Amino acid sequence: MQMCKHTDMQTYESADIRAELGKLRGLERPFERRLRSVYQRFTDVPDHAAFQGSRHAYIVEGCGIFRVAYGEGEQDLVQVLRTDWAAVDGTIQKVRLSPTESVLAATVKNNHCEEARCVLVQLEQLTIPQKPLLILDKVFSFEWATDDVLFYTTQEGLQCRHVFRLHLTDAGAQSMLVYKEKDPEFFVEVSRSKDHRIVTVNCSSKSSSEVWMIDSRSPLSHPTLVQPRQPGLLYHVEHSDSQLYILANTGPGHEYQLLRTPFTSPAMQHWEPTFSPGPGAVIKDMEMLQDHCVFTMREPLGQLQLHTIPLKAPNHVTILQLPSWACAIETQRFGMVDSDAFSFLLSSPVHPPVRYHLSPTRKQPLSQEDDLQHTLLPEYHTTRLQAPSQDGTMVPLTLFHMQPLPDMREAPMLVHVYGAYGLDLNMGFCPEKRLLLDDNWVLAYCHVRGGGECGLAWHSAGRLQFKKKGVEDLSACIQTLFQSGVSRPTLTALTARSAGAVLAGALCNKHPQLLRAVLLQAPFLDVLGTMQDPSLPLTIEERGEWGDPLIDSQHRDNIASYCPCHNISTQLYPSMLITAYSGDSRVPLSGVKNYVERLSKAVQTYSSSLCTKGHIPTILLDLQPGGDHFGPEDFDQSLSEVSYHHPLSAVNTLLGVSGSVLMRTLS
Repeated sequence: MQMCKHTDMQTYESADIRAELGKLRGLERPFERRLRSVYQRFTDVPDHAAFQGSRHAYIVEGCGIFRVAYGEGEQDLVQVLRTDWAAVDGTIQKVRLSPTESVLAATVKNNHCEEARCVLVQLEQLTIPQKPLLILDKVFSFEWATDDVLFYTTQEGLQCRHVFRLHLTDAGAQSMLVYKEKDPEFFVEVSRSKDHRIVTVNCSSKSSSEVWMIDSRSPLSHPTLVQPRQPGLLYHVEHSDSQLYILANTGPGHEYQLLRTPFTSPAMQHWEPTFSPGPGAVIKDMEMLQDHCVFTMREPLGQLQLHTIPLKAPNHVTILQLPSWACAIETQRFGMVDSDAFSFLLSSPVHPPVRYHLSPTRKQPLSQEDDLQHTLLPEYHTTRLQAPSQDGTMVPLTLFHMQPLPDMREAPMLVHVYGAYGLDLNMGFCPEKRLLLDDNWVLAYCHVRGGGECGLAWHSAGRLQFKKKGVEDLSACIQTLFQSGVSRPTLTALTARSAGAVLAGALCNKHPQLLRAVLLQAPFLDVLGTMQDPSLPLTIEERGEWGDPLIDSQHRDNIASYCPCHNISTQLYPSMLITAYSGDSRVPLSGVKNYVERLSKAVQTYSSSLCTKGHIPTILLDLQPGGDHFGPEDFDQSLSEVSYHHPLSAVNTLLGVSGSVLMRTLS
């Protein structure tokens, strides 16, 4: 038998590989120029970089935080914080103002490190040049109880288990440990109720949670336990008018519902149901106002709604329809903390954010800011479908396209999937997605089980089965699209990042004929190998999501049935661009390399034995330095990476290199 010529995998940059990569880099540059242009086009869309205090408006811009006083005419912005005070080359992550706006706290995260530093700045007697009041190391979450008491958690690697209370006194700052988590499966963070009455210590695993609360009127007292943790129970706590409002997964099918209990009787036996969503609807978020509770709801087809509930008459629910194109909502309190109104941004992957205001006490509670930007955009279609999965479950699909459905057979399509941790797909605005749409791509978002869109079913047994169901859901979504006349396999690419790569890799093993190209970023591909190594940073914490193959043979068999790395076979795979980061502590690099080595061997064996003509898959591993699991935060670096992974560039790259299995290492 004649042997076909193929390229062996290289773990270094030979002259031939450098020449190939030079050609590929040439393909990227035009797309990067176009991306810069489209980002510039949407620079003026509203965002949440600005926030309000009681006396000043603040804005986060570049390497600093600036403010301007209300009602004093035109003024210059005054800088109150610089990132270089934290002695790291990083970006501002979170900002919190103390109750009377006397002190500001902000975390600054290094672009190549998980941990952040928290900088405290005195605002009452602002001097120029300003200096930091205090700097705290390795801070993850933080909230003010009063102007002189700050609660914060510290992060060690990927774990948060300690809560400290910082007390600012005339004699200096005193820090004291107030909570220590002993269970390694739990992650701890602090938050604050919308009325600022309580600070909560939230202890959460993948399958249960526990909340302690601290009354801001006595912040030096010991935290009070709301409800002890128990398997399968997840809950969150808010406060209004001496009542605790608890969002818990105690509804039908383990979905969330709202319950209420007196502040002085927080335990579960006192919880009274207040609101439950209708059949098929899912609570996505809750906003507490002075006299109302507002829920963001997702209907079975994926449409977003707002349900407004008067706290004194919870049976009188008002349903507010949001625009049909809206896929993501970001809330932000408008005005003072005791107001009965708030603002929020609506967007979609291809629609820039538009700011809306909600005030339940007005005759027209929902209003939109004047928006000229989005009216200038070419018209496009938002189509919502459902795909019947193997067990009959209807899986939601969201499509964005310029042409009508009957005319899209020849359109290239990019499919998106995640399906893990009960989290929704990211459906916020991305200028690069808009660029794809303008070039007549079809964007398909598959809301498979395992994510938050197709029902949560938070009980542990259901979660562990969702990985297999998620693969079935994804396959059903893609086949439904083809049957509906949307694109075809030779024009279809699939993109996923992190845990979403589990479903993408599993689909390639089971149904490789459905795809032409696959784009994976920071991918989790060796589930079985990772979950059998308890020394890795997240293995113990992740058992509630994936199972424990070391002590449970059923868990091991379940993981082995879908693990991308352990189900590779000799067949024709789609071409793949895989980006991994050498210092990524969330996804072990060894698992990515193991997957690429096994996959390249299978591809080469198939190509050699059958002497395949035509398309020979390209497997390209882009090994980047650093630990940026979520990608670089620097704008120029981020734009460069986006341009390389942008389907307009990446798919051409994958299909333009004939049968190569390469590893690219960048400095």
